[in-house]
Amino acid sequence: MTTPLPTAANTRAVFAVFEKYQKERLMFVQTAADLASRESNIDALQSAGVMALLRPLLLDNVPAIQQAAALALGRLANYNEEMAQSVVDSDILPQLVYSLAEQNRFYKKAAAFVLRAVAKHSPELAQSVVESGALTALISCLEEFDPGVKESAAWALGYIARHNGELSQAIVDAGAVPLLVLCVQEPELSLRRIAASALSDIAKHSPELAQAVVDANTVPIVAPLLANPDAKLRRQVCSALAQIAKHTVDLAETVVDGEIFPNALNCLKDVDGYVKKNAATLVCEIAKHTPELAQLIVNSGGIAAVVDYVNETRGNARLPGIMTLGYVAAFSETLALAVIVAKGVSPLTQALVTESEEHIKAACAWSLGQIGRHSPDHAKTLADHAVLPKLLRILTSTEKTSSATTETDAGPGADLTTKTKRALKCILEKTLSIEALDPLLQPSTTPPNILKYVVGQFAKILPHDVGARRTFVTSGGLQRIQEVASMFAGMAPGIPGTLGQQQQVEKGSSGALLGNNALTGTKMGEYIATINDCYPEEIVRYYSPGYSATLLSKIDEYHKHQEYGTVPAAAATAHHKEAQLPPLPSAADQQPTAPQPQAVAT
Repeated sequence: MTTPLPTAANTRAVFAVFEKYQKERLMFVQTAADLASRESNIDALQSAGVMALLRPLLLDNVPAIQQAAALALGRLANYNEEMAQSVVDSDILPQLVYSLAEQNRFYKKAAAFVLRAVAKHSPELAQSVVESGALTALISCLEEFDPGVKESAAWALGYIARHNGELSQAIVDAGAVPLLVLCVQEPELSLRRIAASALSDIAKHSPELAQAVVDANTVPIVAPLLANPDAKLRRQVCSALAQIAKHTVDLAETVVDGEIFPNALNCLKDVDGYVKKNAATLVCEIAKHTPELAQLIVNSGGIAAVVDYVNETRGNARLPGIMTLGYVAAFSETLALAVIVAKGVSPLTQALVTESEEHIKAACAWSLGQIGRHSPDHAKTLADHAVLPKLLRILTSTEKTSSATTETDAGPGADLTTKTKRALKCILEKTLSIEALDPLLQPSTTPPNILKYVVGQFAKILPHDVGARRTFVTSGGLQRIQEVASMFAGMAPGIPGTLGQQQQVEKGSSGALLGNNALTGTKMGEYIATINDCYPEEIVRYYSPGYSATLLSKIDEYHKHQEYGTVPAAAATAHHKEAQLPPLPSAADQQPTAPQPQAVAT
């Protein structure tokens, strides 16, 4: 029996079935890709088992179905880490990697998108992409003629590299860096941006990785792009150069040798906020290394540009500019003076007061401390801007907040407290102005560890400045010193210049001046004794706490004994001594007279 030959009608009927099946498959993957573009559909697609249905379609014999299936998987994986993990668990990555080397450019772009979407969520998922053999396939895509394929591959490599140094090292070892540098030189702007971003992500992790990027002749090619008209490209170029420069002095000098000035400083005035911030970060990463590099920035007019940047920006964008001023000022008196001359103190003070983020306040406090720690002249400039009271206010408010929380909850507050305290100490140790120190001499509000430095500065100034001694008394400073002494010693007897001491002296106690109290043998005790030695004993007693009450009690006691006709021996002796005192001079007698010549004894 012979097999009947198929007729034309039968052939058309069979082909119609297959065409319908193909159209249905294509419609399914296109609809799935469209649904996956909306977040509200993701959970429903996952519960319907879309992963298992899309996986075999990646190997479909129709290229359009393959591309649509890859696009749908990429959108699903891009949504969250759980969906990306489902792609890995479904064993889809090996199929994608295999197809990357075989299919057309449209599929390659879609497959690279899936790899990028999986890798972006976590180091573990990125490691899964690497272990699937994707690096070799992606690097081969960098050599494709089509710029869209190169762009997708560079983007995926950047997302893998950003997680940690191990993944970045794997990309370097696979030979991706020279190809990424070639991509930066391509005419397509989007490809240049993504390639520069990938180089930045590789260089940021370690000096060795940054050196690998530099060895590919990256800096001479990338640095001129600081003047490129495209703002998004300038963002990535500033970021890449900053990530290279931050690691070592040699790498920073390599970046500077790329002739980044003045273009990097011009970027500080850019209309694009991200360009400005990345340029400020670049300048900051260069300034922090050596005095020579900081001086180079000063000589290039960089400090004035950074000061303007700090004045114009707000929030986190200010931080690199604030840190730059601190790094430059830290190296020497001359560089700190350059910051002062460029009017850098005012924006730092303003940011210290107005910014709400604690880490920005901490950076301001640190930078101000670096400016003021060099000499009395530097400290006086800060005092003229009322920096000391502002730092003290922040310190006291932060300590109150920190005391209400546990140490683990303090976090940034602890860092702000530490940096503010150090800045205060650095500036106080160089401050020689009575007017600047006087607002800080407040026993009730100034913390004891800061009060010690304030009193210490008065002990340095007063013995050598007669005019300052008088001002110190009239402003109430001497009275506050006695209050400080009482506070530190707990009103124990024997405090130099306090009521307890005078009572002991009147009782004839020989140990009154050496009494045991909390001040004995301490720096604070030495400082207070030095200050009190600048004044007569009667003045010190007069300003001691409780002295007026003691005088009133003595009057009452004296009158009581007079009524009964008896006067205590001590009181009688004191009365006799007072009787022998000459009368107080009149106002006319207090006029200064010329000194009389003294007879020389023979």
